[in-house]
Amino acid sequence: MNAAPRILARIAELLAAAAPDGRGALWHLAEPGRELDANLVRLPPGAEVGEHQEDVLDVLLVVLEGAGSVRAGDGQVLDLGTGTVLWLPRTSRRALAAGPDGLTYLTVHRRRPGLAIKPPSGAYEGGTYEGGAYEGGEGPCMLDRVCPECGRLSQDPAPVFCSRCGERFPER
Repeated sequence: MNAAPRILARIAELLAAAAPDGRGALWHLAEPGRELDANLVRLPPGAEVGEHQEDVLDVLLVVLEGAGSVRAGDGQVLDLGTGTVLWLPRTSRRALAAGPDGLTYLTVHRRRPGLAIKPPSGAYEGGTYEGGAYEGGEGPCMLDRVCPECGRLSQDPAPVFCSRCGERFPER
C-alpha cells in the first residue's frame, strides 16, 4: 500500500490558535508508521530549555518566530532569529534561551525506536540463557524520566528539561 501525501498542519493557524503566553509543544507529528518525528515548540519571552544532550538522534531546528540563542556545551553561543536553521548533532550538549519576544521553532528528527525490555543477550536453549537461567523480572521504573507535559521518555537519567517540549521536570 502506498501512502498518499497530505497536509497535517498549517503553522500560521496553529500559532494563531495558541495562547500567546503558552509554553511547550503546540503540535507534534503523530502519524502511524512514520519514520520521522517533528514538534512545534513555543517558548515565552525569557524562557529556557536547560542544558541537555541527545545521545541517539541528530535534530534539525528551524526558527519560525522570535529570537533567542543556543549555548553549546563548549560555551559557544549561537544567535537564533526567524528563518535560522540549526543542526544539533547527536551527543552535542546545548541549552536554548528565548529572547524578549519569545521563540517558536520546529524540530525534526528520525523517529526514536520504542523502548523494549529484553532478556540478556545469548542464545536461548532449554530454558536457560548464556550465563545461566533467565529469571525475568520487571525493568526499573522510569516514571521520573517521563515528561509531565508531553509524555516523552527522556534518555537522560536525571532530566531537568524535556528536549521535546521544554517543560521542566519536577525536582527529585
